[in-house]
Amino acid sequence: MDNQNKNLIVAAVLSALVLIVWTVFFPPEQTTNPPAGETVSDQAASSTAPNIAPTPGALDTATRDANSVENATEANTQNVPRIAIKTPEVEGSLSLMGGRLDDLSLTRYKETLDDDSPAVRLLAPIGGKDMNAAKPYYVVYGWLPAGGYSADQVPGPRTVWTAPDDATLTPETPVTLTWDNGAGLIFRREISVDDQYLFTIRQSVENTTDTDVRLAPYGIIARHGIPDSRRVYVLHEGAVRMSDGALEEIKYKNFDGLEQTAGEGLAEITSVSDGGWTGFTDKYWMTTLAPMKGPFTSVVKYSGEQSDIYQTETRLPIMDVAAGQTASADTHLFAGAKEWEAIRHYQDDVGIPKFVDSIDWGWFYFLTKPIFRVLHWLHGAIGNMGWAIIALTCLIKLIVFPLARKSYISMARMKELQPEMEALKERAGDDRQKLQQGMMELYKSNKVNPAAGCLPILLQIPIFFSLYKVIYVTIELYHAPWIGWIHDLSAPDPTSVLNLFGLMPWGTPEPGSMLFILSLGVLPILLGISMWFQQKLNPAPTDKSQAMIFAWMPVIFMFMLGSFASGLVLYWIANNTITFLQQYTIMSMHGKRPDLFDNIRSSFKRKSPEDQK
Repeated sequence: MDNQNKNLIVAAVLSALVLIVWTVFFPPEQTTNPPAGETVSDQAASSTAPNIAPTPGALDTATRDANSVENATEANTQNVPRIAIKTPEVEGSLSLMGGRLDDLSLTRYKETLDDDSPAVRLLAPIGGKDMNAAKPYYVVYGWLPAGGYSADQVPGPRTVWTAPDDATLTPETPVTLTWDNGAGLIFRREISVDDQYLFTIRQSVENTTDTDVRLAPYGIIARHGIPDSRRVYVLHEGAVRMSDGALEEIKYKNFDGLEQTAGEGLAEITSVSDGGWTGFTDKYWMTTLAPMKGPFTSVVKYSGEQSDIYQTETRLPIMDVAAGQTASADTHLFAGAKEWEAIRHYQDDVGIPKFVDSIDWGWFYFLTKPIFRVLHWLHGAIGNMGWAIIALTCLIKLIVFPLARKSYISMARMKELQPEMEALKERAGDDRQKLQQGMMELYKSNKVNPAAGCLPILLQIPIFFSLYKVIYVTIELYHAPWIGWIHDLSAPDPTSVLNLFGLMPWGTPEPGSMLFILSLGVLPILLGISMWFQQKLNPAPTDKSQAMIFAWMPVIFMFMLGSFASGLVLYWIANNTITFLQQYTIMSMHGKRPDLFDNIRSSFKRKSPEDQK
C-alpha cells in the first residue's frame, strides 16, 4: 500500500474515532419524573429543608425548622399576592410568600421555532398552573437567628411580606418588601433588576429594641427534580460554583454521592473567603447566587430520592445589629441566558469573579475560548451565524496552511517516487526488512517525510473537539438560521431523505428516536459527497479490504453526523471543500495534478470476475 493511501486511511480512522467517541457518549433522551404515585405538590409537602447555618464557627445556637424550605402547599402559594416583573429580557412575577422569585421567562428565547411557541421558562413555582410543563425551580432568601429569637421571628421561605399595591419590578422601579416580626425587628428586602439578567437583593434589618441582636442572612436556589432535557457527556449540567478562584462542577447524577453531614443530610459545604458564586447551570440557561462582598459559605445539597430536591445556597456571616441600628447584606442573582457578552459584563464591570467560566469551555478551554471569540466577532460582522462558521473554517485552514502545504508537497513527492518504490518492491521480493530499509533510504535521499500527511489531521482533532464544544454550548446558535431550510444551527438538519426532503406528505422520525439515524438530511448528504470527492484525489487502493473501507467511509460519516448540530456539519463540509481545493491546487503546482476524473470514472467501472476475486 502506498503512503498516500496510508495517510488517507489514518485520517479516516482518526476522524471516525473522534465521531465514535462523541456518539458513544450521547445518551438517550433522559427524563426525570416524580416517583410513582407522588405529585409535585406531594414532594413539596414532604421535602426537607436546608438546615441553614452561617459561616462555620460564627453561630453557636439555633437551627432551621426541618421543613422550612417547602412546607408550603399548592393552595397557600397560589393565594398569596404577586409582584409583576417586566424588563426587556425577562418577564414573570415574584411571590410575597417568602419574597421568592419563582416565575421567570426569557422573552427573547422560545421553546421551539413555532410562531405560537411560549418563551423559555426559567423559574417555576410550586403548584403552578403549568406544573406539568415546568418543575418547581425558584430562589428564596431569609435570615437565621443567632440567639434571642426563634426561627418564626425571622423571615424565611413561608413568611408573607408586604409591598406597595402598585409595585412592579422593572429596571427603573425597584421594589421593597417589608415584614415586621412584632418583636422589635423590621426586615426589608429591596429588589432591583437591570435591563438584562442581573437582580440585586439587599436584605436589611432594623433593630428597634433596646438590646443587640445577632442574625445571619442566606439565599437558596431550589430545584425539584432534574430538568426534562437531553444531556450529553460533553456538556456539564447541574451545580456550578466558584470558590476563591476554584471552579467546581457537580452533575445531577452525582448529587446522591454527596457526603452525609451532621444536620445537613447529603451536602458539600465550602467556606469562601475571597469571593465567588454558586448556582445551577443548564445548556443555555443559568441561575446563580453571588454575594457582593466578604466571606460566605457555599453549600450544595440534595434531599434524597423521595423528595428529589436539589439546592445550592450562600450563607453569609452573622451580623451584630446594635440597638437602634440597621444592618444590611447585598447579593447578586443572575437568572437568564448564558450570553457571553452579558456574563463578561457582569464579570468585568460588576465584579462577579471569573463569571465567564460559568460557560462550560471544556478540556480544550485554551482553544475553545479564542475560537469562540473569533466566531462571536465574525457573527457580529457578518450578521449570520452560518456564514460566520464558514468564515471561521477559512481562518482555521489559513492558520494551519503552512503545515498543510508541507503535507501536500510531501504527497506530490511521494507520487514522483512511485516508480522507484515499485521497482524496489520487485527487487526486495518477500524480504520485508530489505524493503523497509530501501524505502527509508529512498525517503532520506529525496528528503521526503511519509508521516507529513498525517500532521494536519492530528492537529485538526483538538480543533474539531474545540469547535464542536463551541457550537454545542454557544447560545448564539440557538434557533439561529442560515439559509433556506436551515432555521436552527444548533439542531440537526430538519429535512429527510425518507420523505424526499418534504416532497412526500408523510412525517419522519423525531430527533432522539432510534430510526432518526436513517433520516438523512441535505447537509449530511453534502458532507458525504464532499468526503467522496476528497477521496478521489487519489486512486483507490489496490488492496480489496482497503478499497472497501474507502468506499464505505463517506456513507458511514453521513449517518454518524446526521444527528449532529447543523452548524457542526456545515463546518465539516466547509473544511472538506477547502481541503480538497488546497490539495488539488498545491499538488498541481508541483507537477502532480491529481487524476480526479479518471479516479471517479474508475470507481464506476464494472469490475471483471478476476478483479472481484
